[in-house]
Amino acid sequence: MTLAIMQPYFLPYIGYMQLMNAVDTFVLYDDVAFINRGWVNRNRLLINGQEHLFTVPLKDASQNKRINEVHLADDPKWRSKLLKTIEQGYRKAPCYQTVMPITEKIINFTTDSIADLIYFSLVELSQYMGITTRLVQSSTIYANGELKAQERILDICRQENAQRYINPIGGIELYDKPTFAQAGIELNFIKSTKVDYTQFNRGDGRNEFVPWLSIIDILMFNDIATVRTMLDAYELV
Repeated sequence: MTLAIMQPYFLPYIGYMQLMNAVDTFVLYDDVAFINRGWVNRNRLLINGQEHLFTVPLKDASQNKRINEVHLADDPKWRSKLLKTIEQGYRKAPCYQTVMPITEKIINFTTDSIADLIYFSLVELSQYMGITTRLVQSSTIYANGELKAQERILDICRQENAQRYINPIGGIELYDKPTFAQAGIELNFIKSTKVDYTQFNRGDGRNEFVPWLSIIDILMFNDIATVRTMLDAYELV
């Protein structure tokens, strides 16, 4: 069994979905410290040919809280504002009519928890993209919060009887292959290769590709067969 563990990110970029698709079980690491100005509640869209950073507003978010303890802001207007931004940015995209209802379902999901909103969003995105990976919220199952860093990752692998653990390439300095091998677990790192596709032309008629945006951008411009190909655009090291 192959396992990956990542903090929950809202409407993440393709590399996140590639990692999810590459494993049998994907653990949403939601009982670790929230990181201000990270990717838990933010991502980027294409608006008027330029990248646009959107943020889901939170209530009293702090790095002293765990992600699953952080709540959405009381003002519900952020939902309609974000949907309006997406509508204005993508209504002429080729897959808008198919993808926008899924986007609306995700953003309008009734919850006050950012962790639960992200879990729901990833379930919905997985179903649409044909990803069959099991999703688990770490706060609901492992009871090992006293462990830190690599030791906690290894403990989750043991509890799940994982034979392989895959981590994003950015963590290559954090984890030690011999230590994992000693525990009977193969450690690999996933490295996304270039994912390119046609976006809108800018006002001057040129098409300057903006990479690594939210998965919403990819889904708006590409049919599912193409997206499935993009999910395999990576190498393991």
